[in-house]
Amino acid sequence: MDWDNLRYFLELARSGTLMSAARRLEVDHTTVARRIQALEKEVGTPLFSREAGGHRLTEAGRRLQPQVESMESAFQAVASTAPAAQQGLSGVVRIGATEGFGTVILAPRLSLFARQHPGLTIDLLAMPRLVHLSRREADIVISLERPARGAVVVTKLTDYTLRLYAAKAYLSQHKPIQAREDLRGHSFISYVDDLLFSKELQYLDDLHKPDAFALRSTSILAQHRATAAGAGIAVLPAFIADEDKSLRRVLPELPQANLTRTFWMSMPVENKQLARMQAVWGFLRETVEAQRKILMGL
Repeated sequence: MDWDNLRYFLELARSGTLMSAARRLEVDHTTVARRIQALEKEVGTPLFSREAGGHRLTEAGRRLQPQVESMESAFQAVASTAPAAQQGLSGVVRIGATEGFGTVILAPRLSLFARQHPGLTIDLLAMPRLVHLSRREADIVISLERPARGAVVVTKLTDYTLRLYAAKAYLSQHKPIQAREDLRGHSFISYVDDLLFSKELQYLDDLHKPDAFALRSTSILAQHRATAAGAGIAVLPAFIADEDKSLRRVLPELPQANLTRTFWMSMPVENKQLARMQAVWGFLRETVEAQRKILMGL
């Protein structure tokens, strides 16, 4: 049985669509389809049912997947000890992270890390949504919530601080804010409630229910720019807002205006033996440790 066909089977089983599997394998989607057809001919039964939303495993496919994953783990263990693997990091590592953290903290440092390892390609998915390990959207995911289940390695990466901010120009043009009650009547900038990808982003529930929103956005970077433009008040990560000298903290002594959230880092168990995954995992931990004061707003 052709191992390459089995490898294509795993990627399609994990991603669910030909296009996603093709991107991961760096081939055309027709190649994926052809490999799956060849494998189904070898095993003598359909492994996927074709549906409008993609490909779903049949019962035969579900029985086959854990066996192929065991083969994959054995192959990776052998590959990691081969002489070529000791000569330098190579391959692709895809990292999923929240938009602000990925853009402000990770992107500048990961680009330098990649330059130190020319054989390594880093894909950074800095997105205002959850990146799913279970769908193989990324190799390493940094999320706001600890993964609840699955064969994954998980570690607490870091806490970080969020505070209430407004532009100096906005504050000079509106009534003073000296107590929590003074927030009444002010315009706010926040997330779109029904598009929140994590309950950890429900900041305003315990602080103040705004009378009006100047802007709601799925993007924390858009919220920051709107706040800096003087559109209203927003809860922003300190690692973004403290670097912007046009902003001022609002009610800095109020506990509800000083929030703490946590980033969790996870990857599939089968990745932990790969040299490139170990190196990137360790680098991410070192990067966060070096930036801890900025993340905590100290």
